[in-house]
Amino acid sequence: MRVLFAGTPDVAVPTLRALAERHTVVGALTRPPARRSRRGGEEPSPVAVAARELGIEVLEWTTLRTPEAQEAVRALGADVAVVVAYGALVPPALLDVPAHGWINLHFSLLPAWRGAAPVQWAVRSGDEITGATTFRLTAGLDTGPVIGTMTEAVRPRDTSGDLLDRLSEAGVPLVLATLDALADGSASPTEQPEDGVSLAPKVEVADARVPWHLPAVAVDRFVRSMTPAPGAWTELAGTRVKVAPVVPAAGASGGVGDDVVLAPGEIRAGKNEVLVGTGTSPVALGEVAPAGRSWMRAADWARGARLGDGAAFDGVVSGGDAGGASDSGDAGASERAGDGAAVNRG
Repeated sequence: MRVLFAGTPDVAVPTLRALAERHTVVGALTRPPARRSRRGGEEPSPVAVAARELGIEVLEWTTLRTPEAQEAVRALGADVAVVVAYGALVPPALLDVPAHGWINLHFSLLPAWRGAAPVQWAVRSGDEITGATTFRLTAGLDTGPVIGTMTEAVRPRDTSGDLLDRLSEAGVPLVLATLDALADGSASPTEQPEDGVSLAPKVEVADARVPWHLPAVAVDRFVRSMTPAPGAWTELAGTRVKVAPVVPAAGASGGVGDDVVLAPGEIRAGKNEVLVGTGTSPVALGEVAPAGRSWMRAADWARGARLGDGAAFDGVVSGGDAGGASDSGDAGASERAGDGAAVNRG
């Protein structure tokens, strides 16, 4: 098939490379060069770099709403467009341009976690099972008919980065099976159920302040969900401190248990570990990064910070609901498609 690919970050690259081996990729839509670090200049997206290595034309428009961009997409003559974390809207005028439409690889089991940050919200909410879905783009937010799904267990210590990396690889066979089903006419797109809908809006840096008032298990999930991006943080005496994944104190090294009582945000520094109070039992900090400095062991930071009795992180900020997620199962008849993937076929 003639495939137009649309994606931007690292997690989109495995699908692009697999498509290039099996199909004719006629172009790669991606976001324009941008600053990807605080000190660096503008750099092309990971998809742009990979596409150029593969000899694929790179299209870096800021928007697909202009007549020039839309005419260029039509001129490519694609049979199907595959979208993986593109980061820009596909306007309604283009949705029916490829014969088989725009097929999105979304990293959740739709209709759970519709939106820009499904993996972060799955980790934050304590989901035990998540996965990926291929569906045809429509005008709604991730509401289009589902073609295939695959499932993936969320491991107890997963960060969003860990889980997203696995899904980016595990989703590749699902995309390939979806295109096979579209090509041979056996695909059976199934409308999403009305029950089980949850939303996963984009998470900004301002949203990543650690909510120490929540129970320890929720604080643990929250920090892991913000790792590596946008990065959990807190403040001490008005200075921002980045926070790597924490460990509920009952499972921390040294055997500290629920008998340690600290107020939410209160810090107790020992020789080898640093505990912070939550809404229930304390958590042990792993690594921290004070403003302008590199990551370091929390105990080393605490010694340098010369924390006194009663030291506490500034403020106890509400971090939203940490409730569970809804599961979404396969709808309709399906055929196994390898590596846990299932494609709906008629």
